[in-house]
Amino acid sequence: MQALNLPETELKVTTKDGKQHVFDILRRKYVALTPEEWVRQQFVHYLISHKGYPAECIGNEISLTLGGTKKRCDSVVYGQGAQPVMIVEYKSPQVEITQQVFEQISRYNIKLRVKWLVVSNGLHHYCCQIDYESGTYRFVEDIPPYGNICFTNENI
Repeated sequence: MQALNLPETELKVTTKDGKQHVFDILRRKYVALTPEEWVRQQFVHYLISHKGYPAECIGNEISLTLGGTKKRCDSVVYGQGAQPVMIVEYKSPQVEITQQVFEQISRYNIKLRVKWLVVSNGLHHYCCQIDYESGTYRFVEDIPPYGNICFTNENI
Protein backbone atom coordinates (compact mmCIF):
# COMPACT_ATOMS: atom_id res chain seq x y z
CA MET A 1 0.00 0.00 0.00
CA GLN A 2 1.00 3.59 -0.58
CA ALA A 3 3.01 5.53 2.01
CA LEU A 4 0.85 8.17 3.69
CA ASN A 5 1.45 11.55 5.29
CA LEU A 6 1.01 10.01 8.74
CA PRO A 7 3.44 8.54 11.26
CA GLU A 8 4.25 4.94 10.34
CA THR A 9 2.41 2.25 12.22
CA GLU A 10 2.46 -1.50 11.91
CA LEU A 11 -0.90 -2.94 10.99
CA LYS A 12 -1.88 -6.60 11.11
CA VAL A 13 -2.46 -7.65 7.51
CA THR A 14 -3.43 -11.14 6.39
CA THR A 15 -4.57 -12.79 3.19
CA LYS A 16 -7.94 -14.55 3.05
CA ASP A 17 -9.28 -16.14 -0.12
CA GLY A 18 -6.56 -14.41 -2.12
CA LYS A 19 -7.47 -10.93 -0.82
CA GLN A 20 -5.69 -8.82 1.76
CA HIS A 21 -7.44 -7.93 5.01
CA VAL A 22 -6.35 -5.60 7.81
CA PHE A 23 -7.22 -5.90 11.48
CA ASP A 24 -9.45 -3.05 12.66
CA ILE A 25 -8.61 -2.51 16.32
CA LEU A 26 -11.90 -0.69 16.91
CA ARG A 27 -14.23 -3.25 15.34
CA ARG A 28 -11.93 -6.06 16.56
CA LYS A 29 -12.03 -7.95 13.29
CA TYR A 30 -10.31 -8.23 9.94
CA VAL A 31 -11.80 -6.14 7.14
CA ALA A 32 -11.01 -5.95 3.41
CA LEU A 33 -7.88 -3.89 2.81
CA THR A 34 -8.91 -1.23 0.29
CA PRO A 35 -6.99 2.02 -0.25
CA GLU A 36 -9.63 3.88 1.80
CA GLU A 37 -9.40 1.30 4.60
CA TRP A 38 -5.61 1.70 4.58
CA VAL A 39 -6.12 5.43 5.24
CA ARG A 40 -8.71 4.75 7.96
CA GLN A 41 -6.53 2.30 9.86
CA GLN A 42 -3.44 4.50 9.67
CA PHE A 43 -5.44 7.58 10.72
CA VAL A 44 -7.12 5.81 13.66
CA HIS A 45 -3.72 4.66 14.91
CA TYR A 46 -2.45 8.24 14.55
CA LEU A 47 -5.35 9.59 16.63
CA ILE A 48 -4.75 7.00 19.36
CA SER A 49 -0.93 6.97 19.43
CA HIS A 50 -0.11 10.60 18.67
CA LYS A 51 -3.16 12.65 19.66
CA GLY A 52 -4.29 10.85 22.80
CA TYR A 53 -7.69 9.69 21.54
CA PRO A 54 -8.90 6.71 23.62
CA ALA A 55 -9.71 3.77 21.32
CA GLU A 56 -12.96 3.22 23.22
CA CYS A 57 -14.06 6.76 22.22
CA ILE A 58 -13.77 6.14 18.47
CA GLY A 59 -16.22 4.18 16.35
CA ASN A 60 -15.76 3.05 12.74
CA GLU A 61 -18.59 2.71 10.21
CA ILE A 62 -21.22 4.42 12.36
CA SER A 63 -24.71 4.10 10.84
CA LEU A 64 -27.20 6.94 10.72
CA THR A 65 -30.38 7.69 8.81
CA LEU A 66 -30.70 10.86 6.73
CA GLY A 67 -33.87 11.63 4.82
CA GLY A 68 -34.99 8.03 5.07
CA THR A 69 -31.73 6.61 3.71
CA LYS A 70 -29.04 4.82 5.68
CA LYS A 71 -25.58 6.39 5.63
CA ARG A 72 -22.33 5.52 7.37
CA CYS A 73 -19.80 7.85 8.91
CA ASP A 74 -16.28 6.51 8.40
CA SER A 75 -15.30 7.32 12.00
CA VAL A 76 -16.97 9.18 14.85
CA VAL A 77 -15.16 10.37 17.97
CA TYR A 78 -17.16 10.56 21.17
CA GLY A 79 -16.59 12.80 24.18
CA GLN A 80 -18.11 13.11 27.61
CA GLY A 81 -21.44 11.36 28.02
CA ALA A 82 -20.80 9.45 24.77
CA GLN A 83 -21.75 12.55 22.77
CA PRO A 84 -20.30 12.70 19.24
CA VAL A 85 -17.71 15.47 18.97
CA MET A 86 -15.93 14.71 15.67
CA ILE A 87 -16.70 13.05 12.34
CA VAL A 88 -13.81 11.81 10.21
CA GLU A 89 -14.28 11.07 6.50
CA TYR A 90 -11.61 9.07 4.66
CA LYS A 91 -10.86 8.87 1.00
CA SER A 92 -8.37 6.81 -0.94
CA PRO A 93 -5.01 8.58 -1.52
CA GLN A 94 -5.92 8.83 -5.22
CA VAL A 95 -9.11 10.77 -4.45
CA GLU A 96 -8.78 14.53 -4.39
CA ILE A 97 -10.34 16.31 -1.43
CA THR A 98 -12.97 18.56 -3.01
CA GLN A 99 -15.96 20.61 -2.00
CA GLN A 100 -18.11 17.52 -2.61
CA VAL A 101 -16.27 15.66 0.15
CA PHE A 102 -16.98 18.50 2.57
CA GLU A 103 -20.62 18.52 1.49
CA GLN A 104 -20.80 14.78 2.21
CA ILE A 105 -19.43 15.11 5.74
CA SER A 106 -21.61 18.19 6.32
CA ARG A 107 -24.71 16.13 5.49
CA TYR A 108 -23.71 13.61 8.16
CA ASN A 109 -23.28 16.49 10.56
CA ILE A 110 -26.91 17.60 10.07
CA LYS A 111 -27.74 14.59 12.23
CA LEU A 112 -24.78 14.50 14.64
CA ARG A 113 -24.04 18.23 15.13
CA VAL A 114 -20.41 17.75 16.10
CA LYS A 115 -17.94 20.55 16.72
CA TRP A 116 -15.16 19.04 14.58
CA LEU A 117 -15.07 17.74 10.99
CA VAL A 118 -11.97 16.03 9.60
CA VAL A 119 -11.34 14.86 6.04
CA SER A 120 -8.27 12.89 5.00
CA ASN A 121 -7.04 10.98 1.99
CA GLY A 122 -3.94 9.99 3.92
CA LEU A 123 -1.84 12.56 2.10
CA HIS A 124 -3.82 15.70 2.94
CA HIS A 125 -5.76 16.23 6.16
CA TYR A 126 -8.26 19.02 6.78
CA CYS A 127 -9.77 19.82 10.15
CA CYS A 128 -12.64 22.24 10.61
CA GLN A 129 -14.00 23.60 13.89
CA ILE A 130 -17.66 24.60 13.90
CA ASP A 131 -19.05 27.34 16.11
CA TYR A 132 -22.81 26.89 16.24
CA GLU A 133 -23.38 30.02 18.36
CA SER A 134 -21.91 32.35 15.76
CA GLY A 135 -22.85 30.18 12.77
CA THR A 136 -19.23 30.11 11.59
CA TYR A 137 -16.47 27.59 11.02
CA ARG A 138 -12.71 27.75 10.71
CA PHE A 139 -10.01 25.43 9.51
CA VAL A 140 -7.22 24.62 11.95
CA GLU A 141 -3.72 23.63 10.93
CA ASP A 142 -3.49 20.38 12.87
CA ILE A 143 -5.78 17.74 14.33
CA PRO A 144 -6.25 18.81 17.96
CA PRO A 145 -5.40 16.45 20.83
CA TYR A 146 -8.36 14.62 22.34
CA GLY A 147 -8.35 16.75 25.50
CA ASN A 148 -8.79 19.90 23.42
CA ILE A 149 -11.88 18.66 21.63
CA CYS A 150 -13.62 17.13 24.63
CA PHE A 151 -12.73 18.89 27.83
CA THR A 152 -12.21 22.57 27.06
CA ASN A 153 -14.20 25.34 25.45
CA GLU A 154 -11.04 27.07 24.30
CA ASN A 155 -10.30 27.69 20.67
CA ILE A 156 -7.34 25.77 19.35
